[in-house]
Amino acid sequence: MSIAIADKKLKPLTMLLIAIGFAVFGVFLSKNIASLVFLSLLTQALIYAIFALGPGFLLKQNGMISFGHALFFGISGYLVGMLMVLTDWAPDLIIIFVIVLIGIASFVPALVIVRVSGIAFAMLTLAVGQGFYVMVSRSRGITGGADGMNINFPSHIFGMEINLFQNPTSMFLICWFVLIAVLFVLTLLLRTKFGPLTEAIRENEERTRFIGYRTLIPRAVVYAISAMLSAVAGVLSILYAGFVSPESMHWSVSGMVLIMVILGGGKTLWGPALGAVVYYVFRDYLGEHTTHWMGVLGIALITVIVLWPEGLAGGLKHMYQNLLLSFSKKRSV
Repeated sequence: MSIAIADKKLKPLTMLLIAIGFAVFGVFLSKNIASLVFLSLLTQALIYAIFALGPGFLLKQNGMISFGHALFFGISGYLVGMLMVLTDWAPDLIIIFVIVLIGIASFVPALVIVRVSGIAFAMLTLAVGQGFYVMVSRSRGITGGADGMNINFPSHIFGMEINLFQNPTSMFLICWFVLIAVLFVLTLLLRTKFGPLTEAIRENEERTRFIGYRTLIPRAVVYAISAMLSAVAGVLSILYAGFVSPESMHWSVSGMVLIMVILGGGKTLWGPALGAVVYYVFRDYLGEHTTHWMGVLGIALITVIVLWPEGLAGGLKHMYQNLLLSFSKKRSV
């Protein structure tokens, strides 16, 4: 009975109240963290949390692993920077245009590449991502090559001073609010027919086609949405740093984000975001105490996978359900 209550879908109004509660909690955190260094670390962690939602959403809804989502993370910054130089558009419009453009541009090839499954899909995304990485690294006259590109923003963006995007305290709140808004919208999206349909396709595409549903377009839409999520993170990154380099498009960045997804759990919507924050904080803590932090992190990751195959989010969910179950048993006694 209690497990059923734990799995029961929340009403939109309840979800909105929870989102507002998390927003208030974010304000509380920003006011009570005295160290600007730690706040800057958390801001970067939140950017990568949004980034991780991209490949995490792809894994959850399509069951596919991508080694190429760093492409969307990095290319969004380059597109914003180049359009600001080549056009006289408002930066607000450029940012929105770039995110939508990446969604459309990724949807078209997705109609082909999502037909490939398993390790072949992962290797295909890796090849495409590395191809763009090499192209950007060698296009020195356009992108600055290996030196990267500095992006000079105007004094105001989206009605806010640019200093707010480059200050750890205010940028922490902006990233926090964006993360909450993205999770809220994705949750509402998956409450529609789109969510169960894509999950059915993930579990058994042939049977889903047999009962009369088209499967190719929904899978391509999932890929496009995941690309846009990574692009949003890329835009936040350049707003904070004012700089983008080819290293942000390297396959190792995609690999790092996949570690975050696995650590947090790819079966829940918010798991990858949790994994990103834990990974960033844990890595920084270990880096201060040992030069072998990658080995320690690897052991910790293996431990989490063995104990909680569904990641930290799955483990927390299981603990919550057990807590409700024990509470209901005590009440019945």
